[in-house]
Amino acid sequence: MGQATGQERSEQLKGEIEDLREDLGDTAAALAAKTDFKTRARERANELKLRARENPAPIAAGAGALVLTLVASRVLSNRHRR
Repeated sequence: MGQATGQERSEQLKGEIEDLREDLGDTAAALAAKTDFKTRARERANELKLRARENPAPIAAGAGALVLTLVASRVLSNRHRR
Protein backbone atom coordinates (compact mmCIF):
# COMPACT_ATOMS: atom_id res chain seq x y z
CA MET A 1 0.00 0.00 0.00
CA GLY A 2 1.63 3.14 -1.18
CA GLN A 3 0.69 6.71 -0.62
CA ALA A 4 -2.02 8.23 -2.74
CA THR A 5 -0.84 10.22 -5.69
CA GLY A 6 -1.66 13.89 -6.00
CA GLN A 7 -4.46 13.09 -8.44
CA GLU A 8 -5.97 10.43 -6.15
CA ARG A 9 -5.75 12.72 -3.13
CA SER A 10 -7.40 15.53 -5.08
CA GLU A 11 -10.31 13.24 -6.05
CA GLN A 12 -10.62 12.04 -2.46
CA LEU A 13 -10.80 15.63 -1.18
CA LYS A 14 -13.40 16.54 -3.80
CA GLY A 15 -15.53 13.60 -2.64
CA GLU A 16 -15.20 14.66 1.00
CA ILE A 17 -16.16 18.23 0.08
CA GLU A 18 -19.26 17.01 -1.77
CA ASP A 19 -20.25 14.88 1.25
CA LEU A 20 -19.80 17.84 3.58
CA ARG A 21 -21.86 20.09 1.31
CA GLU A 22 -24.65 17.53 1.26
CA ASP A 23 -24.55 17.21 5.06
CA LEU A 24 -24.59 21.00 5.41
CA GLY A 25 -27.57 21.22 3.07
CA ASP A 26 -29.45 18.60 5.09
CA THR A 27 -28.66 20.43 8.32
CA ALA A 28 -29.81 23.76 6.88
CA ALA A 29 -33.05 22.17 5.67
CA ALA A 30 -33.69 20.62 9.08
CA LEU A 31 -33.09 23.95 10.82
CA ALA A 32 -35.38 25.75 8.38
CA ALA A 33 -38.12 23.19 9.06
CA LYS A 34 -37.74 23.66 12.82
CA THR A 35 -38.11 27.42 12.53
CA ASP A 36 -41.22 27.21 10.34
CA PHE A 37 -43.60 27.62 13.27
CA LYS A 38 -46.76 28.07 11.18
CA THR A 39 -46.29 24.78 9.41
CA ARG A 40 -45.31 22.97 12.60
CA ALA A 41 -48.37 24.36 14.42
CA ARG A 42 -50.65 23.37 11.54
CA GLU A 43 -49.18 19.84 11.48
CA ARG A 44 -49.57 19.52 15.25
CA ALA A 45 -53.19 20.73 15.09
CA ASN A 46 -53.98 18.21 12.36
CA GLU A 47 -52.32 15.47 14.40
CA LEU A 48 -54.40 16.36 17.46
CA LYS A 49 -57.62 16.49 15.41
CA LEU A 50 -56.91 13.04 14.02
CA ARG A 51 -56.16 11.69 17.49
CA ALA A 52 -59.38 13.22 18.83
CA ARG A 53 -61.41 11.57 16.07
CA GLU A 54 -59.81 8.21 16.78
CA ASN A 55 -60.32 8.40 20.55
CA PRO A 56 -62.68 11.16 21.73
CA ALA A 57 -62.88 9.87 25.32
CA PRO A 58 -59.99 12.00 26.73
CA ILE A 59 -61.49 15.15 25.22
CA ALA A 60 -64.94 14.32 26.57
CA ALA A 61 -63.44 13.62 30.00
CA GLY A 62 -61.56 16.93 29.92
CA ALA A 63 -64.67 18.82 28.89
CA GLY A 64 -66.66 17.10 31.64
CA ALA A 65 -64.04 18.00 34.21
CA LEU A 66 -64.11 21.62 33.04
CA VAL A 67 -67.90 21.79 33.31
CA LEU A 68 -67.81 20.17 36.75
CA THR A 69 -65.19 22.68 37.90
CA LEU A 70 -67.22 25.62 36.61
CA VAL A 71 -70.41 24.35 38.28
CA ALA A 72 -68.63 23.70 41.57
CA SER A 73 -67.06 27.14 41.45
CA ARG A 74 -70.45 28.75 40.82
CA VAL A 75 -72.11 26.81 43.66
CA LEU A 76 -69.35 27.65 46.12
CA SER A 77 -69.41 31.28 45.03
CA ASN A 78 -73.17 31.48 45.64
CA ARG A 79 -72.84 29.88 49.08
CA HIS A 80 -70.13 32.33 50.04
CA ARG A 81 -72.32 35.33 49.13
CA ARG A 82 -75.16 34.33 51.46
